Amino acid sequence: MRALLCKAFGATDNLTLNDVPAPAMPGPGEILVDVAAAGVNFADILMIAGRYQEKPSLPFTPGLEVAGTVRACGTDVERVKSGDRVIALIDRGGFAAQVLARENDVFVIPPRMDFVTAAGFAIAYGTAHGALRWRADMQAGEVLLVHGAAGGVGLTAVEVGKAMGATVIATAGDRNKLAVAKAHGADHLIDYRSEDIRERVKAICNGGGADVVFDPVGGSAFEASLRCVNWGARLIVVGFAGGDVPQIPANVLLVKNIAALGFYWGSYRKQRPDLVAAQFIELFRWWEEGRLRPHVSERFDLADGAAALALLRERKSTGKVVLTLDNS
Repeated sequence: MRALLCKAFGATDNLTLNDVPAPAMPGPGEILVDVAAAGVNFADILMIAGRYQEKPSLPFTPGLEVAGTVRACGTDVERVKSGDRVIALIDRGGFAAQVLARENDVFVIPPRMDFVTAAGFAIAYGTAHGALRWRADMQAGEVLLVHGAAGGVGLTAVEVGKAMGATVIATAGDRNKLAVAKAHGADHLIDYRSEDIRERVKAICNGGGADVVFDPVGGSAFEASLRCVNWGARLIVVGFAGGDVPQIPANVLLVKNIAALGFYWGSYRKQRPDLVAAQFIELFRWWEEGRLRPHVSERFDLADGAAALALLRERKSTGKVVLTLDNS
């Protein structure tokens, strides 16, 4: 089968398309999926560089989320069957024609959802929903500040925030990206390249501030957030796409009773699979109701995976980037 291989840690352009053996037939609790499309994530770039939380042995195939059709199920599998259209989450290996996944990590998609949409759905929406629902305990009527609001997880945070009843302030680095955030529900826009985040948030909130901050960027955006939040605010640290990991002054947290909370959605797949299963019931319902409108800005053939990753690394995309295979 076709698969993209990383044979040495480093730049994404080192990936090569290879013909590799197909996975073995699924064992107990496993599901074999014919991949139609695969979502591209910033975590893939970190894994290829050897800087991800989990460092795989070489050579390996990147790819953390796929959509496709169930080819076969191992013994003890009860939730899905052969022929089902599904999304599957894996630790790696998604940039290939077939993958093996655990039953807890496979979810049947709504009948009208196409594979390209489904391939970029799970991680982005799962992250936004989990961060705002589980960690921030965000309530309707609160003010949500979303950084990187046109990116993969940022744009989904805008939509999930609106679905939960928040007033959403979106920040991004140019007007075109802000236009995408506005089209997906953002109430207020901040161009951080030409506007001061702290001053604009305070002006929007009539001297007040945000109740919840969703931050996949880090760096100066996070530092500005500390200065424009309300008493009792929750700052959710999702990632550091800007490259700089902020150092948090504890005295600022203390004075305003601010909570700075880390959120790594992938760990919930192992620690709390029940929560993940429940959140997809709600997220798929919201999608069917039209409250979520996934945005895939670019799609590439599997063979062009290095170009897709470069686009993401250079922050030139909006929403999701997806790789497609012949049966997508």
